[in-house]
Amino acid sequence: MPEWSVDSDSQQPFVRYRRMLRSWVEADDDAWFVDRVGQLDEAVAEVDGHGFTATPCSESLIGERSITIKDETDNVSGSHKARHTFGLMLHLLVREHRAGAAAVRPPLAIASCGNAALAAAVVAAAERWPLTVYVPTFAEEAVVDRLRELGATVEICPRIDGEDGDPSYHRFREAVGAGAVPFGCQGPDNGYTIDGGRTLGYELAEQAPDIDRVYVQVGGGALAASVAQGLAISGSSAALVAVQTEGCAPLARAWERTAELGGLDEARRHRAAVMWPWTPTPSSAATGILDDETYDWAAVTEAMVSTGGHPVVVPEPVVTEACEAGRAATGINVSPTGSAGLAGLLCDDPPADASPAVLFTGAQR
Repeated sequence: MPEWSVDSDSQQPFVRYRRMLRSWVEADDDAWFVDRVGQLDEAVAEVDGHGFTATPCSESLIGERSITIKDETDNVSGSHKARHTFGLMLHLLVREHRAGAAAVRPPLAIASCGNAALAAAVVAAAERWPLTVYVPTFAEEAVVDRLRELGATVEICPRIDGEDGDPSYHRFREAVGAGAVPFGCQGPDNGYTIDGGRTLGYELAEQAPDIDRVYVQVGGGALAASVAQGLAISGSSAALVAVQTEGCAPLARAWERTAELGGLDEARRHRAAVMWPWTPTPSSAATGILDDETYDWAAVTEAMVSTGGHPVVVPEPVVTEACEAGRAATGINVSPTGSAGLAGLLCDDPPADASPAVLFTGAQR
């Protein structure tokens, strides 16, 4: 990984932390890269109302505990997800630049039920790049309408009898097999999605250098993997605590199976015995983390092991209680998905002298 290096003259994260981005390394042209980031950021602002800048990070008293809260609810498209898709787009633009006149723009595809789809659609619209979004039947109507407003093609994917796992993901994989570029927030589908996501870890490390643990809600796992890598590159020793709900906790199950198999190396060799689709149908008020599988389970598990972290599974009542408590204490319009890390902290109840952080990752729509 690139070494820690910060351009303190910029608050645009993809410029400020560019020397830690693989897209910058691949571009091998600093002036071009900074200029292209600026062009893309301006185009995103035209689509979404604003571009990227550092998001707020402050301490709040929730109950009797002081908690560092990193607030992504006013970021591009209303969540942290656009960090991932902006980073992916930079890789595509670097490759297009290097290919010159021979460049051809392949279609983009993503499977998502909400924030990731909106993030992909905003960034794709900024570049006028064709995007197909595969969504489940329970996707919010307002989200689907906005995706279409942004020019995305929306495919609604019902569950099919006899087919395990997320039908949206299956249809997405079929599209990728037919030539579409994975343009989402799942590391195993496109490892470059972690590149942009790490900017969140870099920011958190700068803004809250004294935290000793961070509670991160986990669906597909790219957020936790990205933040953990960003913190590690920055030199932070904060432990990663991965949070899921009782209605969908494949990562916690994989953590137990990994221990039974004797460690992560053996677990990776026997993935099917460690990570498989959650049944029955996943359910929670935190709908944004209801991925049938934690696709980045190995990277998240490795981060928990290396930092002394662990998984937490949250009872459903605490999901809504934490959201209400978070809103009341901060005034932030966070969703149950976005505040699920706080629910994990409340269940985990770290020592009184701990310095925990949580991420409020998505707004209530």
